[in-house]
Amino acid sequence: MRILDWNSLSPAAQDAALQRPAQRDPKATAAAAQQIIDAVRQNDDAALFELTERYDGVRLTDLNVSEQEFGAAERALSAAQHAAIDTAISTVHKFHAAQGSAPLRVETAPGVVCERISVPVRAVGLYVPAGSAPLPSTAIMLAVPAAIAGCPVRIMCTAPTRSGTADPAVLVAARKAGVERVFKVGGAQAIAAMAYGTATVPKCDKLFGPGNAWVTAAKLLVANDAAGAAADLPAGVTEVLVIADRSARADFVAADLLAQAEHSADAQALLVTTSAELAQRVAEQVRRQMASLSRTAILAESVANIRLLVVDSLDTAFRVANRYAPEHLMLEIDDSRKWLGHVTAAGAVFLGRWSPVSMGDYCSGPNHTLPTYGYAQAYSGLALEDFQKRITVQELSPSGLQGLGPTAQILAGLEGLDAHAAAVTIRLQALEAGS
Repeated sequence: MRILDWNSLSPAAQDAALQRPAQRDPKATAAAAQQIIDAVRQNDDAALFELTERYDGVRLTDLNVSEQEFGAAERALSAAQHAAIDTAISTVHKFHAAQGSAPLRVETAPGVVCERISVPVRAVGLYVPAGSAPLPSTAIMLAVPAAIAGCPVRIMCTAPTRSGTADPAVLVAARKAGVERVFKVGGAQAIAAMAYGTATVPKCDKLFGPGNAWVTAAKLLVANDAAGAAADLPAGVTEVLVIADRSARADFVAADLLAQAEHSADAQALLVTTSAELAQRVAEQVRRQMASLSRTAILAESVANIRLLVVDSLDTAFRVANRYAPEHLMLEIDDSRKWLGHVTAAGAVFLGRWSPVSMGDYCSGPNHTLPTYGYAQAYSGLALEDFQKRITVQELSPSGLQGLGPTAQILAGLEGLDAHAAAVTIRLQALEAGS
């Protein structure tokens, strides 16, 4: 954990300060993911059983989560835990249901009607990480919009525990949110199974969900293969960037950095502050709060990825943040809403000291599946529309074709595509002939 004076750093040192740990060897990660994909494609379910034993340390006899396992999962959770899952599903459903839009219909020229309709993606594969920590919250964030969109086929993959079943909270969240089929497969092998299909796991048209660097690499690889499956967005190892001024509470900021750092050893948390004194106090708070947290082995590594950057102004802070394009951006500054217009690249923004990322992770309402690795420069967080396809519809009346057809004929001539022009001309001639 280092405190750095941003303005004194060379351009190369600034790049190094913003380097994400999970991206240090992308070629090797992609190669490893490709090997796993190839194994699944060649050996089908047998590869899934072998890879599950190798990476998850459990020998399975069935990849399906059985009705008995679903029932045991429901009994394993307390009434309070069931209620918390229900509440989270309710808030997430409320926010995503509001994103639906009515069909669009515009008459672009007399007699020329253009429309846009939304239809659900036919088959979606939802990936819920369960490596160092099971994530029932991700099951909610993926399953709820898939159900609202009406995707006919909704399946979920999540790694098994050492006991050979999936995490009970993940199973309960999945079923409450409308997913009936869950498979005990994790990692890049789960992505391959859902992208290409196996004897047990159905082939999906689009894959959703965050994961480690290998999962993210696998999603990108299968999305670039016409025989594979589309991917939602590059949602990998978690990250947070906090912008804070001298008014911020050091204990709050430290807690926010640690909340994301505890996910994995290659998670990253950054503080960009105008106050060197605050940076020092945050560093002290991180060390103090770590001592009382349970995931000490992970934090011992991930805290080394924390960077505390001292800048000369909030304008500089926002330039740094937009350059980094974080998954989570927290504004712990005075009058934070006033500065919202300075944000151009972030997966999600959390305004003010009373808005911790943890609330967005679980139950505020917006989706917590967000772009990482700087992809927030071009990608948005997951939304209802990602589970839908938008199809345009065009209908021309005879008069509409007569009025706009000559424009198409001229443009086709400019492009040298006479068959395009002929498809219009033959109809205009038929209209002129009265046939």
